[in-house]
Amino acid sequence: MKVPRPWSARAWLDTAHVMVGLPVSAVLALLTLVLAAVPSGLRRGLPAFTRVQRSRFAAFQGAHIPPTDAPVRWRSRATWRQLGYHLLSPLVSGAGAVLVALGWGGAVVGLTAYAQPRLQPPQQVFRFDLRDPVVAGGYTAVGVLLLLAVPMLARGMAALDLAVARMLLGPSRSELDRRIETLTETRAGVIDAADAERRRIERDLHDGAQQRLVSLAMNLGLARATLTDLPEPAREAIAQAHEEAKQALKELRDFVRGLHPAVLNDQGLDAALSGVAARAPFPVRLRVRIDRRPSPTIEAVAFFVVSEALTNIAKHAAAARAEVTVACDGEDLRVRVHDDGQGGASLDGGSGLRGLAQRVGAVDGVFRLTSPPGGPTTIEVELPCE
Repeated sequence: MKVPRPWSARAWLDTAHVMVGLPVSAVLALLTLVLAAVPSGLRRGLPAFTRVQRSRFAAFQGAHIPPTDAPVRWRSRATWRQLGYHLLSPLVSGAGAVLVALGWGGAVVGLTAYAQPRLQPPQQVFRFDLRDPVVAGGYTAVGVLLLLAVPMLARGMAALDLAVARMLLGPSRSELDRRIETLTETRAGVIDAADAERRRIERDLHDGAQQRLVSLAMNLGLARATLTDLPEPAREAIAQAHEEAKQALKELRDFVRGLHPAVLNDQGLDAALSGVAARAPFPVRLRVRIDRRPSPTIEAVAFFVVSEALTNIAKHAAAARAEVTVACDGEDLRVRVHDDGQGGASLDGGSGLRGLAQRVGAVDGVFRLTSPPGGPTTIEVELPCE
């Protein structure tokens, strides 16, 4: 916990949180006791009381306490936990307010000890004579210590109040576990749906637009070869259209292959990666040792990791060769891409590596990059097989 300085905004916010917490908590505790006699009124009032306390933590501590999903019912644990906080909060806030107020008050008295003799009447009111420099110096030293200690005390009391609020006003461990499980299932469904959509787009483009472009390019090529008696401008136009059609067909094939290669579905990761390695403009040593096929989503992630890594090597690394290893290790699929290039790659370099790391993280995988300046560069990925 970072210790705030006496004059920092954090120290004053903590002090304000503790001091404001006492009257707010006392009023809410009183209203809770009053409404306890009317169950219907308490069911309506308890969520409002909890929102007031959450807003106090958000205003002074910048802390967000997530709400619970459970409705206010007497059989609900969340209801009893909220009741417990509203009844316990005055004790926590009261102890904090008293300690912090005494601390700041003692600091002010100690730091103004040298001014007290001028305000003190001739007869001795205090046990110690503040006109004595030694006594005044002792008071001042105590004031300085309190000035340094009170911010820590205020921070600690505010942290204690926040911890109690998180425990009683926020979702319980079982609720958090259910939320995590639901989010995990939802994320897996979204990832699978996106992968299925990519496969559908790949099939539609392969069977539709790509076939039409193939037919167009063939017809233009046939016209270019047979219609030799046309005027020169017409023949040039046909030749140019033929070349444009072939270029468009090549770009579409690359795009379709980048979406989701059909060979990945039909023949698996080994065959798909073999095609990627063969198209690389430098030698690639590929080793794939997989005893069973992973899920289609994991296969797609592994394929795109290798494909994007080799593309980055070709564009940025100036490498002479690369090595790709894919192997199953128990329940994990391990992918390693190594090159002898110039190194210096980073996730912030805008080279697509951040997108790869995000895609790996989306399926609970681990992405590691080692690329010192001068090389070599190694990308290691661990993916769950399911």
